Amino acid sequence: MDAEVTEKLEKKFCFQELDWLITIPNLGNRGKKYPNYSVFFSDRKRKIANKLVCLFEVIENPELQEGFPHTVGFFKCETDEDLYAGSNCLEVRIVRSVEDFWKFLNDLDL
Repeated sequence: MDAEVTEKLEKKFCFQELDWLITIPNLGNRGKKYPNYSVFFSDRKRKIANKLVCLFEVIENPELQEGFPHTVGFFKCETDEDLYAGSNCLEVRIVRSVEDFWKFLNDLDL
């Protein structure tokens, strides 16, 4: 994929053990700090799809907080089906704390 195309794709983070998906939209978060990002949250176990929330709400969820470490995959893709096909994973990390997740975002320069 060329750089112009990948820049336009949504950034998705899949928390594998929780079966959660956080999608960071391409527009609307410029100038905000990560906790204040507007994101789409999906929980495949509970059949919640693309609920618009503040990233802080997801990170502060007790299920996430009490379940560290988490395996988190970073994807750039057009659809959730592409994500679950597994072909567009750019990086996978073990995240042991909220600070590790913020570092992951920083390292990706979102």
